[in-house]
Amino acid sequence: MDLRALRYFVETVRQASFTRAADVLCVTQSTISKMIRQLEEEVGTPLLIRDGRMIAPTDTGRIVFERGQQALALVRQLSAEVQDVAALDRGELHLGIPPTVNLLFTGAIKAYRQAYPGIRLVLREEAAPEIEQRLAAGELEVGATVLPVNGNLDLTVRPFGRYPICAVSTRDWAWNGRKTLELETLRDVPLLMLTDEFALTRSLRQAFVQAGIEPVIATQSTHWEFLAGIASAGLGVALLPEPLLRRMQTDDLSIARLVKPSLYWQTAHVWPRDRYLSHAARAWLQVCQQVMGGFEPPSV
Repeated sequence: MDLRALRYFVETVRQASFTRAADVLCVTQSTISKMIRQLEEEVGTPLLIRDGRMIAPTDTGRIVFERGQQALALVRQLSAEVQDVAALDRGELHLGIPPTVNLLFTGAIKAYRQAYPGIRLVLREEAAPEIEQRLAAGELEVGATVLPVNGNLDLTVRPFGRYPICAVSTRDWAWNGRKTLELETLRDVPLLMLTDEFALTRSLRQAFVQAGIEPVIATQSTHWEFLAGIASAGLGVALLPEPLLRRMQTDDLSIARLVKPSLYWQTAHVWPRDRYLSHAARAWLQVCQQVMGGFEPPSV
């Protein structure tokens, strides 16, 4: 079976689009169509249901997609192990870091580049669930995420950060000047939160349920800077992790840590369990441990 055709097919199913798959793979749509037709001829049955611009795998296609991901991951692992003989003098390290977490890694990235100038860091910024999925599929070697992780994925989890979640508002709210704020205080208060795809928001919703509070969510966004801006305009209270607030001017804002219960934004490194971890990846984890602390990485 042609591995290139298999790769084109897997990406097409993942993207649910010939056009998007062609963009990701940097080839023409006709090339992808041709290779998938050849794969279908080799298998002896259609692999895709084509309905206008929409595509979906057939029953056989789903099997080829699932096994194809595993086969491609094994090929990437073989390639990584063969190329790893240079002992950190050259190579690539594919990392996944969510946009809300990347600000924590400035020091680690700088230290890693200084220690291993021959290693090219390939960074992929996506939401934490996407990072975890791509790790499990073998498309990334190491990633950062926000706890809790997807329990259905076989990932090694090493926490490295635990940061308080804060209520951010203008100074005209009743709690101005307080360092802490009980969750109950936010009952009936217009809240500004990240969208539900973020682990932080899911954790907050669970905390509200456990406290018997129906949160009044005025605005949700994927951009924490936007939420902080709305809060500074007096239109609600933003719930954000403490590290995100370090990058903004907060002199005119009231910031209080949430307590009773105390809520935290917890971050972790993740990588596929029982899968080969390159020297470059092990070195990355060591550098992160030295710069950021929080866990003992695997030995190089």
